[in-house]
Amino acid sequence: MAIQQEVRLHKGILYDKLEDNRARCNVCQRRCNIAEDKMGICLTRVNKGGDIYSTIYGVVSSMNADPIEKKPVYHYLPGTRSFSIGSFGCNFRCVFCQNWEIACVDGTQIPAVEGHHLSPEDAVRMARQYDCASICWTYNEPGIWIEYTLDCARLAKKQGLHTIYVTNGYATPEHLDVIGPYLDVYRVDIKSFSDEFYRKLINVPRAQGVLDVAKIARHKWLMHVETVTNVIPGWNDDPENLRAIARWIGENLGDRTPWHITRFFPCAQLTDVPPTPLSTLELAERIGREEGLKFVYLGNIAAGDQNTYCPVCRTLAIRRFGYNTSVEAVTEDGACANCGEDLGIVVSVECGV
Repeated sequence: MAIQQEVRLHKGILYDKLEDNRARCNVCQRRCNIAEDKMGICLTRVNKGGDIYSTIYGVVSSMNADPIEKKPVYHYLPGTRSFSIGSFGCNFRCVFCQNWEIACVDGTQIPAVEGHHLSPEDAVRMARQYDCASICWTYNEPGIWIEYTLDCARLAKKQGLHTIYVTNGYATPEHLDVIGPYLDVYRVDIKSFSDEFYRKLINVPRAQGVLDVAKIARHKWLMHVETVTNVIPGWNDDPENLRAIARWIGENLGDRTPWHITRFFPCAQLTDVPPTPLSTLELAERIGREEGLKFVYLGNIAAGDQNTYCPVCRTLAIRRFGYNTSVEAVTEDGACANCGEDLGIVVSVECGV
């Protein structure tokens, strides 16, 4: 597959040179073995002369100054805005992808879909211009954008900005070791506890890799972690599957780790499945609390209580109405202002490396 001349190639990181000018990409757990002039599964990383190059460095498909709650991130700098940017491509092939228009793009055709180039310096400048407390890489999978996210994150930290990955969680451990010193928040999808789900709906072999790297983010790099499960009727809504997810979160990430349970709507290739019944979401929420999770939130629904309450004294800690957020009773060190219970909420923190 020839690369168009107008595509800007940027030298990659995290790869091994192999025989016959092949190269193994180590950015994600697929570890694609790429022949010369071919691309990895994400369609954004190409082998030229035995070296891997990114076709999307600085190529931005979307950018917005979003409420951080939209990510969703509820327990890190609540009420602030995050400069959110995304590119093209993905290492997953989710048949229910909500952003398939940008996630399934061939990296050789990016100029044809009007990608905009944004330097790391301009990304940080715009974040500050729009009064954002953080930069978030989202919309498509940020892991395949590692060269760019790393350069942005290093600069962001120097400028006093916080950093967020909204990720499918399929980065390699070595990827986390590269970005770890500069990444504050790891908002990760735990789509199911079932390998069959990952094989049939995503085209990756198993769920365990996502879980393993989430633990690295939380325990080795001390990132703030929040989790999301989009509940799809007939696929991952079995109570035992939901219970396994909730139990794993509590035992491996901590019982104060937020679990966002979101409603599925028909999308992409999965249009024959109905929206998730509200009763299923309410069951999942109940299961999460039965398994000891202190903070379970329902998303993609018109109504519902999105507030944060102290799990001990039930004081209203954070009030939310839509994306309007106010911190009501949280101390500077993240505890309940009424009883002193540790809520695991970051409301104020010095930034910099």
